[in-house]
Amino acid sequence: MKRHNYLNNRDILKEIHKSKKTYCSFTTPDDGDFDIIVASVEKINKKNIADGRKLRAERLGRAAYDIAQAASDVKLKLDDFSVNTRDVLATDVVFRVMTFDHIPMDPGGGKKKKKVIKELFVDDDDSSDDDDDIVDDSPAAKKHIRCNFPPFQHFKVTEEGEPYLVGKSHWIGDLETGEFSKEHGAMTNKLAHMFMKLCERYATRSNWRGYTYNDEMRSQALLQLSQIGLQFDESKSQNPFAYYTAAITNSFTRVLNIEKRNQNLRDDILEMNDLTPSYTRQGLNSWTGTGGGSSGTYDEGGGE
Repeated sequence: MKRHNYLNNRDILKEIHKSKKTYCSFTTPDDGDFDIIVASVEKINKKNIADGRKLRAERLGRAAYDIAQAASDVKLKLDDFSVNTRDVLATDVVFRVMTFDHIPMDPGGGKKKKKVIKELFVDDDDSSDDDDDIVDDSPAAKKHIRCNFPPFQHFKVTEEGEPYLVGKSHWIGDLETGEFSKEHGAMTNKLAHMFMKLCERYATRSNWRGYTYNDEMRSQALLQLSQIGLQFDESKSQNPFAYYTAAITNSFTRVLNIEKRNQNLRDDILEMNDLTPSYTRQGLNSWTGTGGGSSGTYDEGGGE
């Protein structure tokens, strides 16, 4: 059986892109694959069009190579599948524009809690309706509905260089008559397997594998990845591996701190009742020469 490396940035980016496409609507299926990311429609100029043609040529060559390599038993050369930039038309380049223009406003975005300062010696009858909400209608207070990943639109250009819309994220139905939706898509099974592999591999590191609650750490990290997995922004970085590893580290550390706090409380109760605490507390007491305390830095399961 051919060995497949799940944990590399190129494959992770590919699965992130496939997952996000399930939440989008495009004029044609080919319009879902972008070539270059720009900040606004005004950035679609001659320079970015030229860069987009170059990137599209590289993407098409890589795609042809992957298809041929999957069907072949021998190692092929990527240069044999290169596409000339001159063969790529400017009208075929797909631009991804990061924008919230098609995302509706949050109805409760401008609602704030009323802050009431109670002075001394104020009669209770004078302060009424303290818990009522006030609505701030200023433009700065209004916010768009929160999405599971940064929204975007896809554009192409005409022969005259004028951009036109070919796709929207968080959209269902036709681009003109459709509606906003962020519930109809799903994460791909392969991306979910990548998250599981990441958590399993990280849990076997020397500074984590000795803890008795290692399974709980791994479960919390997997839950965190399922929630923030698609929030990775390709316009800011091309290294999702580091992004996910940082999220896993935070999840593991969070569980560790909770377990340490619970252990310290348990040891304090045992010492208050003249019972034997954990080995960690006993070792701490012998080092510090004290009979108690709740500032242990080591855990009985192992690790730091």
